Amino acid sequence: MKNDLKYILLTLVLLVGTLVAGTLGVAAMGVSGEESQWDENELAVRVDSVMQQEEREDKAFDPKKTIFEHLGDEYGWTIIGKVTIPLPVIVRDNDGEWYFFSSSRLADGKTYKGFRVAWEGAYEGKIVGVDATGNEYRPYDFSITKNAFSVMISGLVTMLIVFSLVRFYKRKKFKAPRKGMGGLEMIIEMLYKEVIVSVLGKEAKRYAPYLLTLFFFIFISNMMGLIAVFPGGANVMGNMSITLVLALCTFVVINVSGTKEYWKDIFWPDVPVGLKCPVPLLPIIEIFGVFTKPVALMIRLFANMLGGHLIVLVLISLIFLFSVMGQVVLGVTTVFSVLFAVFMNLIHVLIGFIQAYVFMLLSTIFIGLARVRKVKS
Repeated sequence: MKNDLKYILLTLVLLVGTLVAGTLGVAAMGVSGEESQWDENELAVRVDSVMQQEEREDKAFDPKKTIFEHLGDEYGWTIIGKVTIPLPVIVRDNDGEWYFFSSSRLADGKTYKGFRVAWEGAYEGKIVGVDATGNEYRPYDFSITKNAFSVMISGLVTMLIVFSLVRFYKRKKFKAPRKGMGGLEMIIEMLYKEVIVSVLGKEAKRYAPYLLTLFFFIFISNMMGLIAVFPGGANVMGNMSITLVLALCTFVVINVSGTKEYWKDIFWPDVPVGLKCPVPLLPIIEIFGVFTKPVALMIRLFANMLGGHLIVLVLISLIFLFSVMGQVVLGVTTVFSVLFAVFMNLIHVLIGFIQAYVFMLLSTIFIGLARVRKVKS
């Protein structure tokens, strides 16, 4: 609608300007009717040229929009072009009525049962509804989006990998695994002995299942994000909602496992009384520290994984940005962009492992600090 108004206004301006110029020309020079007809034809050509230019600008490659579309979430899983796997939409309106339908009913800006996907405004990219007064509202949305579905796939893959090793040891108790199973056992042994046991000591067995699950789920999610085709390609750990849930899980484990000495050091630390009374300066700092630990875990994982995906997408976008500068520049840019993108993907594999390792390591250290015991003299 805005583009239509723009074209109409532009046409009117050009028509008025041409008519004024033509009137002045006739008064001054006595322009013939044939010349006036030529001016009208020229005007039509110019207006058509302007409209074509506007259409080309609208269709031009927008790197910002393209990059954030790939990094963001969606209600369907786009495979290539317009080929999309529909996902279930589950919403509850303001009247308490539930709706279950396929995301394909909302594709290409469609509206279904009063719901649509907003493409601008505060609810951009989210499902919105229209109430009886005609106002848009955000319904309770429990839909299975691309990221939510990818979390399920990553969880399933994690269970299959870990339980396959468990089944191997149940069948062959006195035989060491080889190949893939052997590599998996090596990673588990390294994490358990070098990290969990060295930090938690005798309590390692109690927290090892949770900590190892954290590592493998994050690592597998990161690796799935590097796969360009279904079921990979989702930016799971680059979504702050998911890293927030993981950080909250660690937050709960830390504070539920906290000993009396841990809570005493928070509310009544062993410092001079002047730092605790009458203004509880140090207790406030300690309480603040309880909440900054999960925040640090959340931001660290989110920022690193989002940055890795962002760099790869920017490198690929250079191909389309330089395509307007000729075939030679396009060829050189394509070669360098692809090589750098492949290199960054290889680095991203290492980053995915390191971030999973660091998240588990910090969670282990925070749990160890919460399990502090009073030393008997």
